[in-house]
Amino acid sequence: MDFLRPTTWADALAAKADRPGALPVQGGTDVMVEINFAARRPEALLDLNPVRELAGWDVVDGRLRVGAGVPYARVIDELGGPLPGLAQASRTVGSPQIRNRGSVGGNLGAASPAGDAHPPLLAGDAVIEVESAARGVRMIPAAGFYLGVKRSALEPDELIRAFWAAPATGPQYFSKVGTRNAMVIAVCSFAIALHPAERRVGTGLGSAAPTPRRATAAEEFLAGELDWERRGPLADSAARRFGELVREAAAPIDDVRGTAGYRAHALSVMARRTLTWAWNDHRAGATGREAP
Repeated sequence: MDFLRPTTWADALAAKADRPGALPVQGGTDVMVEINFAARRPEALLDLNPVRELAGWDVVDGRLRVGAGVPYARVIDELGGPLPGLAQASRTVGSPQIRNRGSVGGNLGAASPAGDAHPPLLAGDAVIEVESAARGVRMIPAAGFYLGVKRSALEPDELIRAFWAAPATGPQYFSKVGTRNAMVIAVCSFAIALHPAERRVGTGLGSAAPTPRRATAAEEFLAGELDWERRGPLADSAARRFGELVREAAAPIDDVRGTAGYRAHALSVMARRTLTWAWNDHRAGATGREAP
């Protein structure tokens, strides 16, 4: 197995164009485990960790552009205000060592249905910036990025450079169920984002279908039920129906971490709880905090 280690973005793109079969490593917290257990044997590894262009974030025309190499620890410390849902999800990732090494870009590259970053990216309408040496930059909405189990819309010669997301204009929450309290792969997960100015709701489901996905029927229902102007109390019937629609949007399976029935039930409960937390924050004029 060859090991390629470019130090600039231009060199990384050139290496990927020359070796489309090279597997990118951005953090390596998933890839190296698979290699160690002989679950994957790529022809080459393309180590992106030294590429400085991937390690920063900026605000461009009012939107956040976050490099694919920004680790979870920095998302928590530096982006918890504008991206509270993603910061909450980042806190649930592995151990401190994993959070210092792993990145949202790596999570996107792996495209696992259980990836913790995917639900808040979906709920927050994130866009993925990818690039190839031959065809330049392409912008892919998160909702169209995931194509199957560990399959994404990336072309063989493309690399993930960054993701774009608007700063939160309303409360955002992430919730996750696991087989234990820490260092665990999600049995299922859920994210919600309120967009009050647009009277719109965003959702994201994880580990509940072949791909991360949104619950669009639940979003549309809730957008018409919430008292956006007067910020009135959340009706119990609306919360229950929202949970039911989230459950219906899932297509879970039985596996070693949980049954399909348990996942469906847990999603409906998490949907109701995160909605309640988010709506209470909206009524109080807050934009999100750590889940109770």
